[in-house]
Amino acid sequence: MRIISYNVNGLRSAMTKGFTEWLQTDPADVVCLQEIKAHQDNVDFKKFEELGYEHYWFPAQKKGYSGVAVLTRIKPDQVHYGSGHVQSDAEGRFIRLDFGNLTLINTYFPSGTSGDERQTYKYQWLDEFFEHLDELKKTRPNLVLCGDYNICHKPIDIHDPVSNKNSTGFLPEERAWMDRFFESGFVDSFRQFNPNPHQYSWWSFRANARNNNKGWRIDYINVTAPLKEKLKHATIYQEVKHSDHCPVFLELAL
Repeated sequence: MRIISYNVNGLRSAMTKGFTEWLQTDPADVVCLQEIKAHQDNVDFKKFEELGYEHYWFPAQKKGYSGVAVLTRIKPDQVHYGSGHVQSDAEGRFIRLDFGNLTLINTYFPSGTSGDERQTYKYQWLDEFFEHLDELKKTRPNLVLCGDYNICHKPIDIHDPVSNKNSTGFLPEERAWMDRFFESGFVDSFRQFNPNPHQYSWWSFRANARNNNKGWRIDYINVTAPLKEKLKHATIYQEVKHSDHCPVFLELAL
């Protein structure tokens, strides 16, 4: 199973920049999208169907905001929309697909960049999500967690850890949550294959950051420990440019 996670920062915008044409190159069997900022009825989804993808959507209630979707050439047994937490579900942050004994979650973690209120909600969301995962692992131990986590875990994951030590997305409390997350039984699939620095998945629009590779690694496809031996390959497609993020890729030998 070849999986991509990609924050497209507006699916309709990405489609005007060649996203559909990129899909034609067959980059993955399952494509998890975040921040779609759209509903199914205002996207030309027939183009996805022509490429053999079924599509499942969980948009935010607020138009032009947040939302997740999954394009898949492998038919899921079940699809679950939302995590059961009212605010998170209103913001379209979680969709789950079950494929046999494998469960794939596509999620868009909140950002705290707009102020203290959203940062407080981010911590609430992280706690709620951790509890949800802990409960889910009891019955669905083989988890693949795709998404824009909006957190850099370690200094190697950010271009300037010193000046960003007080920036949301790299705060000590957020990084401690990532520690706890990995200690709970998840594996950083990218770092199993890529130990080197300067590999990022998001760049600010400011100061020519992308061309200078002053980025952050905040997009992940992580798996629970039972799937570690199934990891085959992981990479980041920094050259793919339909968004301020780029796709991250994982191949599982199932």
